[in-house]
Amino acid sequence: MNNLVIALKRFFSNKNTVTILGVIAVVLILFFGYRMQIKKQVNPVKNIPVASQTIQPRTKITADMIDYIDVSPIVLQSNVYRNREAVIDKYSNYNTVIPAGSLFYHEAIVKEEDLPDSAFIEVPEGQVPYNFPVTTATTYGNSMYPKNYIDIYMKAVNENGQLMVGKLIENVQILAVKDSSGRNVFENSTESRTPAYLIFGLEDELNILLRKASYMSSYSVVLFPVPHGITISGEEGETMVSSQTLKNFINANTVPNDEIKTDVTDTTTGDKTNPKQDTTTPKKES
Repeated sequence: MNNLVIALKRFFSNKNTVTILGVIAVVLILFFGYRMQIKKQVNPVKNIPVASQTIQPRTKITADMIDYIDVSPIVLQSNVYRNREAVIDKYSNYNTVIPAGSLFYHEAIVKEEDLPDSAFIEVPEGQVPYNFPVTTATTYGNSMYPKNYIDIYMKAVNENGQLMVGKLIENVQILAVKDSSGRNVFENSTESRTPAYLIFGLEDELNILLRKASYMSSYSVVLFPVPHGITISGEEGETMVSSQTLKNFINANTVPNDEIKTDVTDTTTGDKTNPKQDTTTPKKES
């Protein structure tokens, strides 16, 4: 027994032996550690919810729209929902089509109360939204899309019975195309929706000018959009009045905004005041 102990002490006191044992230990640690990591990454996580069908934007997600699959952990990022309770009765986002077989990502799913209308979110600061009535014909067979630039043309008959046609406003960017029910025409790829309104933003002065023109039916005013065919950006894309003649015609036949006053009782003093108000009421026409 003593001889065995002495032999073991000599064996482990040998530097070469210790080095070899150390190398073997490191190799074993690396080998088994690597296998554990690989196993951890490839062993599937069970019952991950996926879309059983293509889910269009603004669609309430129900149980029959969900299937379940086993997924490798490496595919499951932190922004993936892992259980059905987090998805059912929520809505697909306004700008998202969820393909059949797709995982449910956090940014693609929202609560009903958080479902935004992208058209109004995207109205630039300093502008107000305008809903411009259109038909399939005036949109060139439903060929005007969000982000396209258009011009607004105007046709009218003046006091002398002469026909006037010209570009009233140019470089207007479409924010949304909606049908008569307020649904976005292009958000659902499985339905054929008829365009009823183009939504875009205008600065207040242009908004009032265009609304004035839309009310001038006694002058046979017709407003219609014409596409650019290209996308404009930068200073060249500034929305502006194109025809000073048409602008003058509109303003000459409507009451100026700063001249319109109405009696309003001041609730603090009881006195009547006449504050200026924005309006688009035309002048009385004969």
